[in-house]
Amino acid sequence: MDLYHLIYQSQSLAPFGPGELEALLHRGRTHNRAHNITGLLLHTADGRFLQVLEGPKTAVRHLFYHVILSDTRHFHCQVISAGLCFQRSFTDWSMGCRIAQLEDLQQLLGEGPATLSLGLPTRPYPRPQLLTLLQDFVSQGEAGPEPPHLLDSQLGVRI
Repeated sequence: MDLYHLIYQSQSLAPFGPGELEALLHRGRTHNRAHNITGLLLHTADGRFLQVLEGPKTAVRHLFYHVILSDTRHFHCQVISAGLCFQRSFTDWSMGCRIAQLEDLQQLLGEGPATLSLGLPTRPYPRPQLLTLLQDFVSQGEAGPEPPHLLDSQLGVRI
């Protein structure tokens, strides 16, 4: 199997409340388990998404280019990093979910305030550095291979 990663960000067109996020997580986790995809989804209150997808190259590319890009609920969908990788960074998560603040994404992506109006990074970190920052961000939550986020417990959804 060619292990592949794809990291992207996007902006939702309309508010993405707990019910919509719960449905997205349920569908995404079901699909990802069936296709051996792991990863992480960060979501902000203003509707920004940052997602890491890891798995077989054909499965990850199909998910992004045929499912995610065709989802009309978001725009400014931009690939930050993609390519073959040696190991998964989020091995135990079919789709981990964390709520982030705008400032968190700004720090994770190395954005300056001037780029925030479009939600596009000017100088994204190289993949290993970005993944380390994401893992550090995630580790600030509860410990364990599939740490529940407050949102997960509010929604009654398991990772």
